[in-house]
Amino acid sequence: MTDRFTSHIRRTLPLLAMMIVVAACSQYSSRPGAITFHNVAARYNAYFMAEQDMAEAEFEMKKAYKENYNQLLPILLPMDSVLAQSVKPKLQDAIKKASIVAEKHQNSKWIDNSYILLGKSRLYLGQWADGLEALRYVYANGRDEDDKNNALILLMRAYIEHKDYSNALGVAEYLSQQPLGKASQRDFYLTKAYLHQQNGEYLTSVAILEETFPLLKKSTETARIHFAAAQMYDRLGQYALANRHYKSVNRNKPNYDLGFYSAMNSLQNEVVLNPQRDVSNVGFDKMLRDRKNDDLKDRVYFTMGLLAEHKKHIPEAVSYLQQAAAASKGNMQQKAYTYLQLARIEYESLENFEMSKAYYDSALAILPQEAPEYRLVADRKRALDNFVTQYTVVSTEDSLQRLAKMNPAALDNKIDAIIEAREKKRLEEEEKARKAQIAAQNASLQQGGGNPLVTGGERRFELFDPALVNKGKIDFKRTWGNRPLEDDWRRSSRPMRSLAGNNAPGGADSTGVAQAAAPEPNGLQKGTPQWDQVHALLKKDIPLADTAFAASDRKKEEALYNLGKIYRFDLKESHRAIAAFERVLSEYPKTQYKDEIYYLLFLSNEENTAQKESWKSKLLSEYPTSTYARLVNKTTDTGGTSGNATKEYEAMYKLYADGNYTKALEDIEKNLPSYKGSSMEDKFALLRVFLIGKVRGKEAYGQAITEFMRLYPTSIYLPRLKEMQEFNSLSMGKR
Repeated sequence: MTDRFTSHIRRTLPLLAMMIVVAACSQYSSRPGAITFHNVAARYNAYFMAEQDMAEAEFEMKKAYKENYNQLLPILLPMDSVLAQSVKPKLQDAIKKASIVAEKHQNSKWIDNSYILLGKSRLYLGQWADGLEALRYVYANGRDEDDKNNALILLMRAYIEHKDYSNALGVAEYLSQQPLGKASQRDFYLTKAYLHQQNGEYLTSVAILEETFPLLKKSTETARIHFAAAQMYDRLGQYALANRHYKSVNRNKPNYDLGFYSAMNSLQNEVVLNPQRDVSNVGFDKMLRDRKNDDLKDRVYFTMGLLAEHKKHIPEAVSYLQQAAAASKGNMQQKAYTYLQLARIEYESLENFEMSKAYYDSALAILPQEAPEYRLVADRKRALDNFVTQYTVVSTEDSLQRLAKMNPAALDNKIDAIIEAREKKRLEEEEKARKAQIAAQNASLQQGGGNPLVTGGERRFELFDPALVNKGKIDFKRTWGNRPLEDDWRRSSRPMRSLAGNNAPGGADSTGVAQAAAPEPNGLQKGTPQWDQVHALLKKDIPLADTAFAASDRKKEEALYNLGKIYRFDLKESHRAIAAFERVLSEYPKTQYKDEIYYLLFLSNEENTAQKESWKSKLLSEYPTSTYARLVNKTTDTGGTSGNATKEYEAMYKLYADGNYTKALEDIEKNLPSYKGSSMEDKFALLRVFLIGKVRGKEAYGQAITEFMRLYPTSIYLPRLKEMQEFNSLSMGKR
């Protein structure tokens, strides 16, 4: 019996011991043994696995992130929920593991770290409210000061990603007063530099980075931060300091692309710092010869184009940029920026507006919609579309009127000369095209033996080049006009007819004479019926009769007036707007737009006070009772404006509240210019957005929201407008 009792005791003792240990190791116990157990269990089980999941997820996101070296590199990689979709399972697993620590190891010292990891995972997934709540919990209830500071650093970064810079600055002010460990101090400095960089305060950002670099070890990430610092110095015009950081990039284990761009930007700065250096022999030629740079040649040519433009060598700049476009091999983003530069040069320096429009079209076709320039390019492209139309009308009517003022014999000789020049050019181009075709066929036979996969080589890719396609369309329309899709469209036996109506842009050549029908294959001969037919066709559009000349004048006056408004409001070029408006007044002293043009000239002369006052006096003396005179008085009478603004806003809002939307919109659009620069301007503009939604439909409503966000980027109503934009986009999508 004693043996049986002893045996029973031996079997139950381990069980009793285990029960005592478990009871002593409760997650709510404050005993040293219990705390040690939960510290070990949390650190080397749930938290360790969660940390590994986070490290793997961040590595994958960093690898997938595509740097845009045309833009300022962010000091910290953005917390992008779209980028996180590919690693969503890992982040969800990290959340699950980190939650185990909070559920089962309450007395562990790793609970704060787990909440930070939990909040970070949710921020990556775009779950901002839950992520911020977890970080705030650590700050409010954390046991370790370092962990609380680390939670606040991550909270500051979350505010930056949401562009909530005021709250981010508040957190930064608090952290600057706290004692931070070396790792926390490094993270805090980087996050604060990131805050000022994203807020456009580059001088403050680089000053903080200069204090941070001694805390950083040599690594690819440090090289990247040096590159971002150099870019900010570039924007500040401190090219020597920028080059110091570009050289530091190569001392910090950069990847190949980062090393390439830092070397290239450094060469660019050397040319800027030393104007005597020539673009062609500064070192770019060596980069072009390096076979490792075959897929980066477009960027080299692009930089050479920028430098040539900087030196005012415009033809050379255009040549380099065109080589950059041709060298692009799959890098559509770089190609888009090349087209944008070409569009700008064609517009600003060469005033080749039609070609500029074609390049903007090409850039917009391949520029990603999420690119920061996309909306600006789209707006400029729309403005330029309208601009080219109006500019073509002015140019065409100018030319036609000059021809109309010639004596009949001189006019006939001029038209004959136009036909002769056109025929000569056509025959030369056809001969050139024929020779090129023969050469291409011979080359094709030598290289590929007629193999359709080899024939054409590089040229077939021109079919996918939007700029070349647009240029081809323009050239075709210039030569053949707006042809319908039909068989035998080029046959010389077809009846002669004008290829473009008087109102069609591109329907006239540089003389303003409409394009003729397809010419004879061997050239027209003077004195033949075909020649006379073309001569009569070209002469038909010239306004020889008084009524036709008056109609041409009306079209030109309207187009000049519209050009001035496009310059003033869409292209933001006041000096060109002034020139256009003054030309209307000079050529058409009795124009119907005279009072409005006086007002627009008053607004456009912001920097010339004397001219501003002169146009105001003209408006008040010649049109004292006009709406524009009242607007001028309101604009200049600040006290009156501020005193009446609230009452007028209330009156317009009452119309809105009463459902009288059309009258309210009419009043607000008439009076909005008078509040330009006042504290209530964005408030009136916001009411206008609501009214447009009621009167003009959803598409106009969406455009009005976009316009408000562009014109008032610092308005307190911006968050509300963003919500409205998202809702409108969703509604349009459902429709």
